[in-house]
Amino acid sequence: MSKKKTADKGTFKLGDPDLPDWVEDRAHTSGGYPYDDKMDRGDYDDELRELQIELLKLQAHARESGMRIVVLFEGRDSAGKGGTISRFTQHLNPRHAHVVALAKPTETEAGEWYFQRYVRRLPTMGDIALFDRSWYNRAGVERVMGFCKPEQTEHFLQEVPTFERMLVDDGITLIKIWLNIGREMQMKRFHARRHDPLKQWKISPIDLKAIDKFDAYTLARDEMLSRTHTEHAPWTVIRANDKKRTRLNALRVVLSRCDYKGKKAKTVGLPDPKIVLPAPAFLADRGD
Repeated sequence: MSKKKTADKGTFKLGDPDLPDWVEDRAHTSGGYPYDDKMDRGDYDDELRELQIELLKLQAHARESGMRIVVLFEGRDSAGKGGTISRFTQHLNPRHAHVVALAKPTETEAGEWYFQRYVRRLPTMGDIALFDRSWYNRAGVERVMGFCKPEQTEHFLQEVPTFERMLVDDGITLIKIWLNIGREMQMKRFHARRHDPLKQWKISPIDLKAIDKFDAYTLARDEMLSRTHTEHAPWTVIRANDKKRTRLNALRVVLSRCDYKGKKAKTVGLPDPKIVLPAPAFLADRGD
């Protein structure tokens, strides 16, 4: 491996194979992350197994009771949405747990009601749908990248609380999770994607633009969270610089929100209040 070069803060080139020392040094605690060290692997593996067993109980209960569960995972590019979702689906019955990760709208979809292509992927009775990005694209990526007009974003922000009220009133359990990472952590993860042959498929032209648009995404995120955090569909924010803690706490968020047969409350526990916050508390002290 080549030796990392020392660079002044602010000097970062994604194409350079050497990650600057200042990015490495700041990454873990960037964005106000409260832990100095990563979680121990052994503790993580033990907790993950127990929480995944609880998740299987939830799925069995959903099948018996007809629950419909929708979990939205949103966050900046490289925040860890896909990796977190994979820990949810790892041992679930794939016939009744679906990951929804939609590509760019087709010409037909672009001419439809905005929510229409997402409604098609909502779960039937007994199923779980995990959205790797969702209808909130309109308030995030589409807005920042100029893929929609400002009036379309405004219309979305006005309409989405009503749309989600309809889902909840119809009996859907809706859980919205925002994974938040700091600026330097995003740089580090993008750098790994750019230079690791096993991760290069994860990076897209839009991802490459995200670093320079960090502040624009922050503004979009803050307005989205403040205007779409409602009593019937609240946002939960997870500070996500440590992937292990992120995955465990995302599982706890979902399990703590659902009642199911055989639930072990002590095993599920409570999400870590240092890194898991309701959106208003996060916005009051967001750190980035």
